[in-house]
Amino acid sequence: MASSCASSLMISNKVQAAFANFPPTVKGYSRTFTPPPYSSLPTKDFKISTSCYSRRRLISGGRSSKTLTTQAFFFSKQKPKESSRPSKVQEMCVYEINEHDRGSPVYLKLSPKKENSLGDLGPFTNKLYSGDLQKRLGITAGLCVLIQHSPETGKDRFEAIYSMYFGDYGHISIQGAYVLHQDTVLAVTGGSGVFEGVYGTVKLQQIAFPFKFFYTMYLKGIEDLPAELMGKPVPPTATVEPSAAAKAAEPHAAVSNFTD
Repeated sequence: MASSCASSLMISNKVQAAFANFPPTVKGYSRTFTPPPYSSLPTKDFKISTSCYSRRRLISGGRSSKTLTTQAFFFSKQKPKESSRPSKVQEMCVYEINEHDRGSPVYLKLSPKKENSLGDLGPFTNKLYSGDLQKRLGITAGLCVLIQHSPETGKDRFEAIYSMYFGDYGHISIQGAYVLHQDTVLAVTGGSGVFEGVYGTVKLQQIAFPFKFFYTMYLKGIEDLPAELMGKPVPPTATVEPSAAAKAAEPHAAVSNFTD
């Protein structure tokens, strides 16, 4: 910067010295100078000015490498990152059965009205069996909140938030609509253990409310599940029952450390 200013001052002094030799335009008045064409001045002096101008142009108006780098960052097309989560859909079926030994369900009325009303609660917990009814898996545990009472149809609508526990294998979290006497589809919102990172949907079939339910889960985002969770399901009917060994939770008919 100091070198640039010194060069400009030197050129200015030389120009003024050259103009001082010109006669005044009108006698008695101060000198008025008409600048000579640039070609009449020493060429080498303007080489400095030209290089100075070029540097200034690069700084003020030119595209610096920093500017180009910034533009490249914002405008270059980024390749989308491929997800490492498995996209395979695994179909897993389970039975939820109320065996009248867990004090479930409970209905808690929060309104003074005689009929069911918005906000009424229904906590519940039942036993879980594999789809082939040969393995005791664990339990369900959750809460239903009444959203809409429909006395004409008997199909009250609840928002259900609950989990299924599978012993050492972990658990699955579920949320969505639960409608009395009607099949519904809920969302799988997460899980733990072998179900960590899971997502998908669950089809809930009510076989005999509130005692027997059949679930078909379409699970994504996880590795292949253990074979003992994936047995061929028994078609759901009101008369299906777990095997005697599964009911008794015998070691060969229950998952490790099943939740009770």
